[in-house]
Amino acid sequence: MKNLTLGVIGVDHRHIFGQLSKMLELGCKCKGWWTEGDPEPVEGFLQRFPDIPRVADRDSLLQDPEIDMILIADVPVRRAARAIEAMQAGKDVMTDKPGCTTLEQLDSITACVAKTGRIWSIDFSERFEVPAVTRAAELIAEGRIGKVIQTVGLGPHRLNRPTRPKWFFNEAEYGGILTDIASHQIDQFLFFTGSDDAEIVSSTVANFANPSDAGLQDFGEINLRSDHGLGYVRVDWYTPDGLPTWGDGRLTILGTEGYIELRKYVDVAGREGTNHVFVVNGDSCEYINATDAALPYFEQLIHDVIQRTETAMPQKHCFKVMELALKAQAQAVRLGALSKV
Repeated sequence: MKNLTLGVIGVDHRHIFGQLSKMLELGCKCKGWWTEGDPEPVEGFLQRFPDIPRVADRDSLLQDPEIDMILIADVPVRRAARAIEAMQAGKDVMTDKPGCTTLEQLDSITACVAKTGRIWSIDFSERFEVPAVTRAAELIAEGRIGKVIQTVGLGPHRLNRPTRPKWFFNEAEYGGILTDIASHQIDQFLFFTGSDDAEIVSSTVANFANPSDAGLQDFGEINLRSDHGLGYVRVDWYTPDGLPTWGDGRLTILGTEGYIELRKYVDVAGREGTNHVFVVNGDSCEYINATDAALPYFEQLIHDVIQRTETAMPQKHCFKVMELALKAQAQAVRLGALSKV
């Protein structure tokens, strides 16, 4: 398989580390990177990728005929414009979530994809970079829990206030907590229930613990319903410092004949390590260490760029995840300090 040549535009979020490293591990090469100013992740980027040159002008990456794909982790509000200019330059795009921050931006991206035929893919890292999720999908395909009827996705995060840039506290720049973090859980709901669309039954955003930061939403929840199943999402910025990782991310998948729980990043007061999978059905109650499960998204995306297919993630799915996240954000009830804004 041909190895892709990459360019990076925007390193404002550390998710770029996973985006780029996973592609390099598969034999891709990166010709250069550009970012506006010197955001905090630059130091970590230089430590991880010291041999990749920084370019003075992002246009040099866009106009380079050897570059196949642009990876983007810019400030969220700028990601849509960066992706559109890349696609107009004939490049496919892998962007960090959220891929955009408004429905108007999403409409522009959708139109650009239709016009250019380029791929716009979001690296939903809580699925694509978590081996436990791959193993859960395999177990469901094997019929271990019957038909999936509900997902409960929890996405707690640590605030890490001293490391956060100004845009992190500005809703217009990061898009709101449901647009941002909850896009992960919406992606997983649609994927595991086999849903092409869903209804936002209710949604809420709040600022309960940080009233001095008017633009921060530190809690959010969504109730989803489709003709295939139901979903509940809870996201927050309340992870205590006592937890040995950034968040106790969990996913419970309920089937008609059993359930699966994923403790993705930590098993509190339990087993060491990550990627813990628990399967319960009529025959057994089983623990699986899923650390060695595959991460097929990146290899499949390379295949899609070369063959013009949609094996990594259907384009319509990517659009729908962001549409639902943006609609949930727009219609959310606002509580706590937000109710006074």
